[in-house]
Amino acid sequence: MTEAELETQFVAKLQDLKYSYRPDIRTRAALEGNFRQKFDDLNRVTLTDGEFARLLEQVTTPDTFEASKTLRGRHTLFRDDGTPLDYTLVNVRDWCKNTFEVVNQLRMNTHSSHHRYDVLLLMSGVPVVQIELKKRDVSPQVAMRQIVDYKNDPGNGYGTSLLGFVQLFVISNGGSTHYFANNRPAHFSFNADERYLPLYQWADQDNKKITDLNHFADHFLAKCTLAETISRYMVLLETEGRLMMMRPYQIYAVKAIVDSIAQGAGNGYIWHTTGSGKTLTSFKASTLLKDNDGIDKCVFVVDRKDLDRQTREEFNRFQPGSVEENANTGKLVRRLLSADKADKVIVTTIQKLGLALSGGGKAEYQGQLDPLRDKRVVFIFDECHRSQFGENHQAIKGFFPNSQLFGFTGTPIFDENARSVQVRGKEASYQTTEDIFQRQLHAYTINHAIEDGNVLKFHVDYYKPEGEDAGQDRAGPPPKSAVVAKILQKHDAATAGRRFNALLATASIDDAIEYYDLFAQVQAERQLEDPDFRPLNITAVFSPPAYVSAEARQIGEDLAQERQDNQVNPEAKKQALERIIGDYNARYGTNHSVGEFDAYAQDVQGRIKAQQWPARDVPPAQKLDLVIVVDMLLTGFDSKYLNTLYVDKNLRHHGLIQALSRTNRILNATKPYGNILDFRGQQEAVDEAIAMFSSGGDAERSREIWLVEEAPAVIVKLQKAVEKVTRFMELHDLPPTPDQVHNLRGDTEKVQFIKFFKDVQRYATQLEQYTDLTDEQRQEIEQILPPDDLQAFRGAYLETAQKLN
Repeated sequence: MTEAELETQFVAKLQDLKYSYRPDIRTRAALEGNFRQKFDDLNRVTLTDGEFARLLEQVTTPDTFEASKTLRGRHTLFRDDGTPLDYTLVNVRDWCKNTFEVVNQLRMNTHSSHHRYDVLLLMSGVPVVQIELKKRDVSPQVAMRQIVDYKNDPGNGYGTSLLGFVQLFVISNGGSTHYFANNRPAHFSFNADERYLPLYQWADQDNKKITDLNHFADHFLAKCTLAETISRYMVLLETEGRLMMMRPYQIYAVKAIVDSIAQGAGNGYIWHTTGSGKTLTSFKASTLLKDNDGIDKCVFVVDRKDLDRQTREEFNRFQPGSVEENANTGKLVRRLLSADKADKVIVTTIQKLGLALSGGGKAEYQGQLDPLRDKRVVFIFDECHRSQFGENHQAIKGFFPNSQLFGFTGTPIFDENARSVQVRGKEASYQTTEDIFQRQLHAYTINHAIEDGNVLKFHVDYYKPEGEDAGQDRAGPPPKSAVVAKILQKHDAATAGRRFNALLATASIDDAIEYYDLFAQVQAERQLEDPDFRPLNITAVFSPPAYVSAEARQIGEDLAQERQDNQVNPEAKKQALERIIGDYNARYGTNHSVGEFDAYAQDVQGRIKAQQWPARDVPPAQKLDLVIVVDMLLTGFDSKYLNTLYVDKNLRHHGLIQALSRTNRILNATKPYGNILDFRGQQEAVDEAIAMFSSGGDAERSREIWLVEEAPAVIVKLQKAVEKVTRFMELHDLPPTPDQVHNLRGDTEKVQFIKFFKDVQRYATQLEQYTDLTDEQRQEIEQILPPDDLQAFRGAYLETAQKLN
């Protein structure tokens, strides 16, 4: 089938979906004339030529983000006689009641560019979706590159015409269909750093992909579905000036919550794996509920103060000022009682909510909240098993009998792992997630997320001591000195030469202190022995004893191991933490203290994330290589630049998965997987957790999904990838050397080289970060492609890709 035939069939499909076909709209003038007619009809007005010219000038902008806000808002145009006209570009009250038209082969000529667009979808005359089609034997990514080229062409129609309102692009060869959001140039690139556009495939509720163009049209482009997607499920990130498209599983989860509330259908929980964007999903659910007049309050509940801040900052990233800080329980009570719409959605901690409902030492709290008892209040819980398996569930249901509770979790509690749940050091009052939330509303497991490329696989290296004991069972964990030596040996490889950073999870606060001191001692000795040795920048984070401050008591409440540890010799632990923070202050020029521990913990988290900045912005000496932890940071903390977890504590079930998942956030091709070096020989626990959290799937198949291949298999793939590059170069009469890449002729040959070398790059990067390579395997890799040749090829690859852009 030719591209023209595919286009003809697709236009016919859209007509079946009740789009009006407009073959008469092929030019800019025709597009604007149609828009003028639709604008007049929508706003019940007849503009003069001068008024319409001013309207076009007012709404046309090269800033995609500003155009997107204009599309969704109400605005004012002053008419020729000076009277104001309040208008909208589309029907924003009921998006389904807009007119829907399809246009093909539109030509947009400007003073410096001449482009033709395959198919455009118009909503009330405004172009909102562009579809670019290719033949079956052509990759849809060719269409993606074409769109990027169009956008980057100076004077293009996207910046000078109504095409600036395009919200979504769809690319397809008929059998493979993807879509992505329009954005400003800064967020719209296809570059050599492997930072590609967020590209999506539509899927059904069970995450089965819908890639056939006709089926995609049925499920995604039906008029009301498209209108709902653009109006409700695109997020405008005000702080970044960027459009975000929600993923299919996020949309299904939001719909499930909204429908449950509309039907009064009880409670429910969303199983969306760690790292899949639960905060965005919960934000969208909350904001949609803000406009639901049948709901009095929506309370988003998180565990611990750091998550309160993190979630509030994330919500305000999506929409500045959408939630305020609840500095204390009294302020939370006032906001719960407030009739201001700005207070309809509240983010708070389970601790503050519990104090408000129990009186918290102030009996007037409960009395003040009495007017809310019969109100419809929706509670949405982040990581619900941490905040809901104690007495708080009974308190909430008892105080708010008309409430509905919804929980998000990446690691549900089943019968199999219920015994390992504790709340504030006590056995949980409830056994499973289903006990509390009644039913699962939607699931998107780590299997789905890895297969979709939304989170990374794991490389798990199980420590074996060197020498005669290698491979034999050990009676217990290795000596801490052996752990420190192994980490110093492996760290640079694991973190790609310290491009990334790591956590060391320890079994107790005493262990964390001992590790901190041991690293300091060993690294000082190494520096004396070897002047070229570059020590790791290390700190430790664990909660202070409860007597230090009210903040310390709150932080420690849900850190079971740390809370227990701090009951034994708390003064010694406080002094050790003071010493660790003092070292941190001396290294980084900060002024933190144990009494204000939260500021120190936030600084540490920020420095982990600051790994993204180059040396000119944050010098290596100011970065943080390794953070020693006990409970903190093993849940709820995300950083794309954290790629390695060293484990010297026993972990099981949801605790194990939560800890491992700190490492698997997507960055780009330089971060191929999350790196785990386990010093406790917990392969059986890992296999058990994989089976448990694979949504009832085949455990062996799940292992293949979760875990990267072992080194020998990847070495074979690297060999084959190098052979492909060699054959490609020789086919074009060029020696297979890096300097000859520049002699490839034309864009087609260069694009092919990039395609072939990308596999070499992927496998080489993967192997570089393996922590379990033998000397023989390293030699084999160097024989396949010597390091100097690899670096030279990488340079040629990057230069070639940049020129193509």
